Amino acid sequence: MAFTQIFKKLKWITLCLVLASLFGGCKAINQFLVKPFIKPTGDTVTLLGEAHIAPYLFTTEDTEAGCAGAEALTSFVMALGRITEEPHELAVLLHLGAGGCEEARAHEKELEYLRYIRALQPDFAEDALIAQKRHHQKAASRYLVSWQQLIAFNDDKEIGGECPELEQEFDQIVWLAGLAGGLLALNNDLMSGSYIGVPKNIAAQAERAAGCLDNKKWFGVPLALKAAVWSLLPGALPEGENEWLRLEQADVIGEKARVRLPHVFHAIAAYAKGDDERVRAVLRRHAEQIEEYPSNAQFRLFDKTATDVLLRLSDKMWTEATGKRTPLGGLGTFWDENAADDIETVDLDDLF
Repeated sequence: MAFTQIFKKLKWITLCLVLASLFGGCKAINQFLVKPFIKPTGDTVTLLGEAHIAPYLFTTEDTEAGCAGAEALTSFVMALGRITEEPHELAVLLHLGAGGCEEARAHEKELEYLRYIRALQPDFAEDALIAQKRHHQKAASRYLVSWQQLIAFNDDKEIGGECPELEQEFDQIVWLAGLAGGLLALNNDLMSGSYIGVPKNIAAQAERAAGCLDNKKWFGVPLALKAAVWSLLPGALPEGENEWLRLEQADVIGEKARVRLPHVFHAIAAYAKGDDERVRAVLRRHAEQIEEYPSNAQFRLFDKTATDVLLRLSDKMWTEATGKRTPLGGLGTFWDENAADDIETVDLDDLF
């Protein structure tokens, strides 16, 4: 009886030791028995993400869901690099999306800050400003990883040098996303007070690297990116070029493709220069375009992202002037103009 009990205990101890060895305890066994079975799974997940999941997401317009998915899946996808090749392409997209989540949170805190300033509540305003900078700092960190993953995708070569072979459409999307990630990392770092020290030469590198992409194929974004950098970076404008003319040209290309991302670069460049009339013109133009022409079905997410970013800019302008964000249906309208009759407003009597 006693011998049987001892045997059972030894059996369970042996089983536990074997399992521990298989799943990490014994390096040799783990290397030669476990990884050969896990690696194909990792390769399958990566291929599935590149060939099907990402292309499907590009057709959706729920940017908030895409943002949440990026935050949730980043660690899972990056862990695949422990058992198979590093998923650099997916990493560029995921960290770009995750950075967008933090930038959206920073925007909400900025609106809070502006409202507290109007209400003459300096303590609350300062707290909102601190929270805003924290979100910008985290966004910059995530965007910087996207840029770093683009460098890894480029075989660790400097971005902006020789163009890589981007034969696959997905690789071109990754390249474009990585360039955007680099610029966003720099911008969010500046907004946070240069907390993490994103290299300032990223802007010039991204501008040069944008030339690796076909401008018409990618909705005018490469040209818009280059022109925006020319307008913002001192000494960057090539001789004989006109950044605003190029931004206008990029706008037309994006509108024809029904992916209006160039509007974002145009509006941000104009806002940075303090050109209020140009900013308003771009916002009106975007509102008219999305009202009249539906998004390109294949890249609906990109077009909706442009609308979201421009709406944030509109919200900031409205809040600075009135204390409240853009009215529902009010993108392209302004507080000091005759608003459209069909803009939805809130009756304060209904709140009480």
